[in-house]
Amino acid sequence: MRLAVVGGGSTYTPELIDGFARMRETLPVTELVLIDPDTERLELVGGLARRIFARQGHDGAVTTTADLDAGVDGADAVLLQLRVGGQAARLQDETWPLDCGCVGQETTGAGGLAKALRTVPVVLDIAERVRRASPGAWIIDFTNPVGIVTRALLRAGHRAVGLCNVAIGLQRRFAGLLGMAPSEVHLDHVGLNHLTWETGVRLGGPGGTDVLPDLLGEHGGRIAEDLRLPQPLLERLGVVPSYYLRYFYAHDEVVAELRSGPSRAAEVAAMEKRLLEMYADPALDEKPELLARRGGAFYSEAAVDLAAALLGGGGSPYQVVNTLNRGTLPFLPDDAVVEVQAQVGRDGAQPLPVAGCDPLYTGLVSAVAAYEDLALEAALRGGRERVFRALLSHPLIGQYTYAEKLTDSLIAHNREHLPWA
Repeated sequence: MRLAVVGGGSTYTPELIDGFARMRETLPVTELVLIDPDTERLELVGGLARRIFARQGHDGAVTTTADLDAGVDGADAVLLQLRVGGQAARLQDETWPLDCGCVGQETTGAGGLAKALRTVPVVLDIAERVRRASPGAWIIDFTNPVGIVTRALLRAGHRAVGLCNVAIGLQRRFAGLLGMAPSEVHLDHVGLNHLTWETGVRLGGPGGTDVLPDLLGEHGGRIAEDLRLPQPLLERLGVVPSYYLRYFYAHDEVVAELRSGPSRAAEVAAMEKRLLEMYADPALDEKPELLARRGGAFYSEAAVDLAAALLGGGGSPYQVVNTLNRGTLPFLPDDAVVEVQAQVGRDGAQPLPVAGCDPLYTGLVSAVAAYEDLALEAALRGGRERVFRALLSHPLIGQYTYAEKLTDSLIAHNREHLPWA
């Protein structure tokens, strides 16, 4: 089995490598190709990847290349984990929206739109090259904003599934609180990427006993602390929102924090510098503890599970993924991309039925889905007016004066990535 990772020079990659090594019976990789234009980073990460495989007794080969076409040739699956513009662009995304009192964040709001505009054209070019080199390959998209990027891939007819680590992180957290194995915990996970709620926590799989009320009753304080939301709010909602909902439920509080403290991008950039120094140590043959603070917890387990299921070699039968709605949420168009539990196999991801959604969620989901549609149009066709329309539609922006100013700021900070600007 040949797997390719586009963005293989990422400091995330050793987390992925560790999962491939530990779960080799689930996903028997014979060759792992790391692809990245930054050859210096690529060699540091590639060297550590080989040492991790050797330490754990994995006999698969790890190769590195800056040649995308050669790297994806013959691949059974291609994982996308790239960041167009790097941490410097992320720092901008987190900064200029604050001038309007709007959240500065890399996946939602104005910053998220900027990332989508930079990323969608690049990903679509990569996907076309994958289709030419390996027409049967599955594309697993971990590149943010996952919902918009996955929608672009599916609209263009690619064999693609979007992946996020939020759900698996919550599943692992709940399993720990319940004293159960993660495989015994099934989430009723509903919404869009980075806009989701756990409306049930079931034991044993779909249709199992829902223990969410008991979980909130016994451990609501710990869960609220993890989410940085008040426990009384969780009690009133009766569900567990993704921690990304804090940008909506505590918007002004978050903006005040972002204005007064160091940006996450600056923290990550410093962390990446230290990680790359560690990766250069020839004695290091396991993922360092510092990597857990980089983010992406349980990404490797989720990626292995998904790739194994798509390639027919195993993996969990039910997984939370980003895929076409197809009537799953009846208030959204069929071609919207939703993040829900799905049955995954060689034919892709088939969403499981979702019980009726509370209007408290459907309104926000509908609004953000409409924004994502407008964002994708802006990414595909360009133009200042399309950017403005997307920003005006976003629930975290809304006011036309903000949308005007943010449109100008977005374009000014991203001219090198926007050929129409």
